[in-house]
Amino acid sequence: MSDSLKKQESDKTVVLQASLEATQSHVPTTRWEKFKDSFSRVQEEDESVSESMSSLDDIEKANLATSKEQLHRKLKNKHIQMIALGGSIGTGLLIGSGGALRSGGPAALIIAWGLVGTMVFAMVHSLGELCVAFPVSGAFSTYATKFVDSSWGFAVGWNYAIMWLFVLPLELVAAAMCITFWNDRINPVAWVAIFYLVIMAINLLGVKGYGEAEFYLTIVKAIALVGFIILGVVLVCGGGPTHEFIGNKNWKNPGAFAHGFKGVATTFVTASYSLAGTEMVGLASAEVENPRKSLPKAVRQVFWRIFLFYFLSLTFVGLLVSSNDPHLLGSSDTSTSPFVIAIQNGGIYALPSIFNACILITVVSVGNSAVYGCSRTIQSLGIQGLGPEILGYVDKKGRPLAGLAVSGFFGLLCFLSAYENQGEVFGWLLSVAGLATIFSWFNIGLCHLRFRAALRYNGRSTDELTFTAVTGTIGSIYAMIFLVVVLGIQFWVALFPIGSGGKANAKSFFQNYLGVIVIIIFYLGHKIYTRNWRIYIKLKDIDIDTGRRIIDRDILEAEMEEDRRIEQAKPLYIRIWNYWF
Repeated sequence: MSDSLKKQESDKTVVLQASLEATQSHVPTTRWEKFKDSFSRVQEEDESVSESMSSLDDIEKANLATSKEQLHRKLKNKHIQMIALGGSIGTGLLIGSGGALRSGGPAALIIAWGLVGTMVFAMVHSLGELCVAFPVSGAFSTYATKFVDSSWGFAVGWNYAIMWLFVLPLELVAAAMCITFWNDRINPVAWVAIFYLVIMAINLLGVKGYGEAEFYLTIVKAIALVGFIILGVVLVCGGGPTHEFIGNKNWKNPGAFAHGFKGVATTFVTASYSLAGTEMVGLASAEVENPRKSLPKAVRQVFWRIFLFYFLSLTFVGLLVSSNDPHLLGSSDTSTSPFVIAIQNGGIYALPSIFNACILITVVSVGNSAVYGCSRTIQSLGIQGLGPEILGYVDKKGRPLAGLAVSGFFGLLCFLSAYENQGEVFGWLLSVAGLATIFSWFNIGLCHLRFRAALRYNGRSTDELTFTAVTGTIGSIYAMIFLVVVLGIQFWVALFPIGSGGKANAKSFFQNYLGVIVIIIFYLGHKIYTRNWRIYIKLKDIDIDTGRRIIDRDILEAEMEEDRRIEQAKPLYIRIWNYWF
């Protein structure tokens, strides 16, 4: 009997040694093997953890899954500051503002972007408070599940992801159109293919590749807009080659307003769309090295972005470009950036080409952000159980490969640029998720209110938070009411567009308001499929701890006190600079 046991032990030893050798033989040693291994799925939890999760409900599973740090935290302070500074500077500002000027006039630009800017300021501060407390995968789409309900999280998350899926091919086509400014003999499809490969390659480099690309692209965008503002001062005062004093000439003729109140209302909708991407800083919070220190500074920079890049630049656009200029978006078959028109009207012939290059860089940057935002949102939906499990695939380099693959697949729609009616096709594709940004912003305000209510219910205060929204809950309420008003304006403008003679236009309505119908279908469809008839999570069931980097409140308070002591020791001017910059 003892000999039999010895033989069994010997056999086990041989098997273990063979298993160990086999494991060692699969350890990548060459560069090629390491490269292949980097695409392998990140280590999954053991079976005991999986069994314990099976006893949790859908909300608890989602909270636990999104709190795991599968994505790599490689975004440094410089990356997150630049993403915050230039994340929303895109075609909405540089080209879409031309259509707003034509519809509303120069005064409407200042009114609309000024008021929408106050809403965005409040919304980003609410998002900053949530992201510093819970720097989790998916950010605001995850918060929708965490603080409201899984069906709301499904509807908001997928609507946001679909928006970026369709924005990518549209931006690729826009980039190719920028090239035709210099050379229209080469088929745009060739340029579309080049930009597609460049953007996908950047995102395959991982989050650090995205961060580095956005860092340098944003520098170019910032320099271009600051340069335009300086040039605007010179041209308005008559310092350009024509030496013509412009002043408020375009405000007098054709006038400060165009198409009356409806023109101003239309401009509000355009202003809201142009600021899409402001929330990207929150989406990146799960991949920031130290969100507690980097994110508050990034959130405070939103004020400067709104004031400097939007308010000032559009003020000079309104002074330098007439609202009835035939080259503005919507005035003719060709649409030129109002920034380029302003430079051309000033008699400067070299700068339009340079600024067109800046617009090209901006378009590529938006395409880059579209892939990033879409892939991270899809990955979050996958691990929350709000989509196929494979969508949550993250490799050993921290890349959400399934999300990148989906984004890359839909990016191939860019080759529709060879189709003669491609504008019509893209118009309908974008209409599916055309209001996704507004719903996402509304969701941020709602989640912030629910979070604060859950804190009060549990007898806890904001003293335990390292960053609180300067606008508080009042800011969230204001932002939500403002967005409901914008949706109401959009309904009116979509149904009775400018130039319709007061008659309802079904095509215009569905192209501009289809997003509302889509998000309702997503919400109700998820309710029916999961048979989850809960409207919202009760305050007593909201988990306000899972997802935090530091859960021990004593440790957190000690670190906050140490940070305050170090900051108070600095001179006043340095403290003011550090707060705002």
